[in-house]
Amino acid sequence: MKRFLILLVSFVLCGIAYAQEDPADAIIGNYDACYKGREYKVRIFKRSDGKYRAQVTWLAGVVDPKTGEKFKDVKNPDKSKRDVPCDRIVISDGLQYDAEKNHWSKAKIYDPQSGIKVNVTMRFDEPGKLAVRGSMLGIGYTIFWYRQ
Repeated sequence: MKRFLILLVSFVLCGIAYAQEDPADAIIGNYDACYKGREYKVRIFKRSDGKYRAQVTWLAGVVDPKTGEKFKDVKNPDKSKRDVPCDRIVISDGLQYDAEKNHWSKAKIYDPQSGIKVNVTMRFDEPGKLAVRGSMLGIGYTIFWYRQ
């Protein structure tokens, strides 16, 4: 009987912990992606202020075959970030979850290939498939990131 009660309490506590999980944290994780023919990996994590950051962790062809060094973020409008290796670029910072719309927004996404930042909205189209929509003046483009 004692074992049964311990097991029952364990299941109840696990259920309570699961129920209290923040739906905004569903975005946290590692993703595979491809944009303009470039394959890359992104990690999304929660900052200490509760907002989310997306950072490149791997990029195909990141090493310059001529020099053997990693390509840098040379098109970044912020000159202080032009020395960041392309496989370490923060591409979105400050994402906030909107529970009513069930998406993350209120941030920009950075395209290192063009050096441009645009508004971003992220939402799950289906489990493990994150729709990432960048837009400017109502015109936008959606790509998909796939959870690893």
